Amino acid sequence: MKKLLLAVVLSTASFSLSAQEGAYVTGSLESNDYTYVNDKASGAVAGDDRFGSNNYLKLDYYNGKFTAGMQIEGYLPAAVGYPSELSGINLSNIYATWNDEDFSVTAGTFYDQFGSGLLFRSWEERSLGLNNAVTGARFTYNFEDIVAFKALWGLPRFGMGVFTNNVNKEKTPTNLETQVRGADLSFVVSNLLDWNSIYLSVEGSLLSRYEPISADLIDEGGKPNSLGYSARANFESNGFFAKAEYVGAGTKYYQNPDINSDEWYLKKKGNAQLIEFGYNGRGLGLTVTGRRLEWMKSQIISGNVSTSNMMNYVPAMSTQYTYMLTNFHPYSPQTGLLQQNFANSGEMGGQIDAFYNFRRGTRIGGKRGMRVHANFSTYYAIAREGTFSPGNLLFRDFCFDVERQWTKKFKTILLYSLQQYNESYGASPEYMTQNIVVADLLYKWTPTLSTKLELQYLHTRQDKKDWMAALLEVNFAPHWSVYGSDMYNHGSTGVHYYNAGVSYTRSRTRVALGYGRYKAGFICSGGVCRTIPAYTGASVTITTSF
Repeated sequence: MKKLLLAVVLSTASFSLSAQEGAYVTGSLESNDYTYVNDKASGAVAGDDRFGSNNYLKLDYYNGKFTAGMQIEGYLPAAVGYPSELSGINLSNIYATWNDEDFSVTAGTFYDQFGSGLLFRSWEERSLGLNNAVTGARFTYNFEDIVAFKALWGLPRFGMGVFTNNVNKEKTPTNLETQVRGADLSFVVSNLLDWNSIYLSVEGSLLSRYEPISADLIDEGGKPNSLGYSARANFESNGFFAKAEYVGAGTKYYQNPDINSDEWYLKKKGNAQLIEFGYNGRGLGLTVTGRRLEWMKSQIISGNVSTSNMMNYVPAMSTQYTYMLTNFHPYSPQTGLLQQNFANSGEMGGQIDAFYNFRRGTRIGGKRGMRVHANFSTYYAIAREGTFSPGNLLFRDFCFDVERQWTKKFKTILLYSLQQYNESYGASPEYMTQNIVVADLLYKWTPTLSTKLELQYLHTRQDKKDWMAALLEVNFAPHWSVYGSDMYNHGSTGVHYYNAGVSYTRSRTRVALGYGRYKAGFICSGGVCRTIPAYTGASVTITTSF
C-alpha cells in the first residue's frame, strides 16, 4: 500500500509538471539544534548524546487546480522532552490534491477534523512533537454552500510516518495497522432559505476506527472495530452565537488495574457534550462554554503512553497564558483514568470569558482606549460514572487583565491570576492555590528601537512556594532582537532559571541563538501540553521560507 500511494502521488505530480505551465513552488526549512550540559543546581542531566536536533523541510507545488507536496523530517536525535519514537530522517508527508470549484480529491497525506475535533482531528504541532496526519485518500464536495460533504480513509501517523523504512521497531515504532474511515456532512439551513441576518447549520459525522486486538480481548468479547459519531448545530444572528455538539466516541477497552479480577479488560463507552453561546458587538465580547468528557481518550495505538498518540483534539478550555510564571501548572483535561485504587471517568465544567473595549475619548478609555478582559474557568471530576454529578475540584482559574495604550510610545498590560490545581486527578479534595501578578511594559523609543519589560510574581504556600521573574527584550527593527530573563525560586530552592539570547531576521530568514537553564514543566500549544524534563544548554534555531 505504501508503494502504491507513493507511486500515485509522484506520477500525478510528474504529469502535472510536464503538462502545464505557470507553476510555482513554495517551501520552508526549520532547524532547531541544542547542546546540553549537566547542571547540579537544577538537576538537569545532559545524557549520552549531549545534543538534540529537530529539522523540517517542506515543499509545495502549485499549478492551477493541482497541488502536490512533501515534508522531510530529521531527528538527530530528537530534542529533550520530545516523544522517543521520533528518530532518524524520513519522508513523513507526501500528497497530491485536485481542487475544483465544487469538489476536491486528495491522495497521500492530509490533515482534517470533524466539528470541534472531539471525535477526530489530525494536525501538526511541532512544538509538541505531534503530527498525526492521515495517509490515504479524501474526497470533499460542496453544493452551493448549502450541503458540504467529505469522506476519508487512511492510516493515522504515529512515530516517523507511514513511509518509514523501519528496521528497529522498538526504537522507532510506526503505525501500519490502525485505520480510520469517516464521513462528515454539513447542511446550512439559512443558505437554503436565503436568511440574510441568520446563520443556521446542522452537522453530523461518523468515524470508524480499526485496530487489531489481542486474543485475550477477543475472548472477552472485544472487537477490532469501533464506531463513533458526532451531532452538531451552529447558530449566529446580529452578534449572538450558539453551538452545541454531542459525541459518541464508541467502545473503548481499558486494561483492568485490579489483578484479582476475572475480567482482564473493562469496556467503556466514550461520550462528550459541548455547548457554547455568547455575544460579540459594540466593544463587548462574552462567551460561556460548558463541556463534559467521559472516557474520551482516543489513541492511534491502544495503551501507548506517548504524548503524540492521539486521534482527537481535547484542549484545555481555560485562559492560554504566555507568561513564564502563569504556566507552571497548566490544565490538562481529564479524559478517563483507571488506577489500582482509583478511577476517574472524566470531567465536567466550563468557562466564562469576557472582554470590553472602552472607546477612545471616553472618561475611562482616555485618549487611546482601554481593553479589559476577564476569564473564569472551573472543572470537576465526575463523581459517578454516567452522571452529571460533580466530584472533587480538578482545576480553577480566575484571571483579570487590563491593556492600555497610554501614549504613542507607551503601552501596559497588567494581569492577575488565581489558579487552583489538583495534582491527584480528583482522587483527593486537596488542591494547590497560586496567586500570580504580571506587569508587561512596552516602550517604543524610536521607530526602530523598542523595549519590552515583564515583571512577574507568584505566591503560594505549597509546592516550592514563592517565585519571581523578569524579562527584558530589546528590539532593533527590522533585524535584531536581544533578550534576557530570570525566574528565581526564593521561596524554597533559591535556584535561578536564567535565559538569554539574540535573533537576526532578514527577509524570510530568521536565526536565533540562546542559552539558559530550564525547569521541568510543560510546553503547551492550543490548550494541549507535553511535559519536559529540566535541562540546561545552548540552542540555535534557523527558519526560512521561499
